[in-house]
Amino acid sequence: MSVHFDSQQNHFALFGLPLAFRLDLRQLEQDYRHWQAQVHPDKVAHLSAAEQRVAVQQASWVNEAYQTLRSPLRRARYLLQLHGVDTQEETNTVMPMDFLMAQMERREAVAEARHHGELEVLDQLASDVRQDIAAMQQQLGGCLDDVPDYLQAAGLVRKLRFMEKLDEDIQSAYDDIDSR
Repeated sequence: MSVHFDSQQNHFALFGLPLAFRLDLRQLEQDYRHWQAQVHPDKVAHLSAAEQRVAVQQASWVNEAYQTLRSPLRRARYLLQLHGVDTQEETNTVMPMDFLMAQMERREAVAEARHHGELEVLDQLASDVRQDIAAMQQQLGGCLDDVPDYLQAAGLVRKLRFMEKLDEDIQSAYDDIDSR
């Protein structure tokens, strides 16, 4: 088989990308498609069963690497892991009180909007949450790429995870209203 992987290679190296939070997502997509074409099961159907198993493992790794790098939250987590930093998302639930209060208020607003079918309220909440997510992603870029501050980045990852869950709740509320 012409494709060879280095099992010690990280996801960034697989795609020939710099070890950085800010990525060229178009380049990532192109490189992903290239690798998928190399290890797709149809491409290796003529090979031995052992070589096909290796191709399936490689395809799985390419998919996992791509999914990790295309998601800002997963990419930040992965970068921190590569730098030996645990984000402590499961064990460290300490967050600034103003952040927590704002999120509680937003969750209550989502529940109310869902209950009353208020799409305009959900639209505003979705817009606000996405602006906050974008701002946090900008901050992560600074903490991971510009002046490394991995502890602050880990805190931002915890906040970003919280915000993405809130965004999912808003999308779920839209679905609930649409299904009525």
